[in-house]
Amino acid sequence: MPRYLISFDDGAMTFPREDLPAVAEASHAVVQAAKDAGVWIFGAGLERQRASVVGTDGAVTDGPFPETKAVIGGFSILEVASRDEALKWAARIAEGCRCAQEVRELMYDPES
Repeated sequence: MPRYLISFDDGAMTFPREDLPAVAEASHAVVQAAKDAGVWIFGAGLERQRASVVGTDGAVTDGPFPETKAVIGGFSILEVASRDEALKWAARIAEGCRCAQEVRELMYDPES
């Protein structure tokens, strides 16, 4: 079955700070629903910190690069039967998180 990355940009959650408990509760409810449906693989929010970029030669530099306009603020990985189903879950996540979600199909790798 295909797996989908459902993500949102860092800074996309622009609701008032006092709404955070309600947003967290709604978001956790969607995650629980996905777990109960057997489609949840993994998800997390990313800490707001600078990334380190490791080159093919092992060199480490601070990043992301200045031309980067957006970075992922959080993501979910779901395994569902179709893109349409992934879009429906993304809509539920967007409602819970109060921010738009991007949906991308992950390439299948039988070794992972």
